[in-house]
Amino acid sequence: MKEIALSNVKDDLSRYLRLAAKEEIIITRHGKPAGILIGFDSEDDWFDYRLEHDPRFLARVAKARRSLREGKGRKLEEVTK
Repeated sequence: MKEIALSNVKDDLSRYLRLAAKEEIIITRHGKPAGILIGFDSEDDWFDYRLEHDPRFLARVAKARRSLREGKGRKLEEVTK
């Protein structure tokens, strides 16, 4: 993770977007963290990011995990038969 001053990011945003595809960039204002720049190498990376941060998707995953803990799930072997 890199820290970059906001003034530098404003001057060369496209460069920092390319860098952000490899690692998150913390944007600072007056030396203090003010935001984060996250880049994506591909549309698949963008799609994954959106899923990982979508509250509706996360709620469905949590619900499914609760069902499994309660014994309401089915084993993969049963589904593929």
